[in-house]
Amino acid sequence: METPKNNVVGWFEIPTEDMDRAVNFYETVFEFKLQREKVGELDMAWFPFNMEAYGSAGSLVFMPGFYKPSSDGVVIYLTANSGDLANELSRVEAAGGKVLMEKKQISEEHGFMGLFLDSEGNRIAMHSRE
Repeated sequence: METPKNNVVGWFEIPTEDMDRAVNFYETVFEFKLQREKVGELDMAWFPFNMEAYGSAGSLVFMPGFYKPSSDGVVIYLTANSGDLANELSRVEAAGGKVLMEKKQISEEHGFMGLFLDSEGNRIAMHSRE
């Protein structure tokens, strides 16, 4: 079996119960702006993305009865924009979330990780090389 030509993750969606609160949380923690869009009944806030860069694009989503935040199940790793996830983790609790795991080295070659609950109750991880 050969390796796929593209990375497996093509898009991700993080459920919200209160889109304004969730947008404020992620903009505060990561210090970037999300682009809010309505797509039919779906309320979305897109994370900034560069189609030429490594990684996948995604958004926050709100649609009652279809999306539900969860602290169980799949874990998404967001890349720390600052280059050192300790910076972003330091803003989690003031923004309304909870740090579940402080910065921890995965390995020398794979960098570092941290884990938090966002303002909506989703368990999210962060990654950085530093």
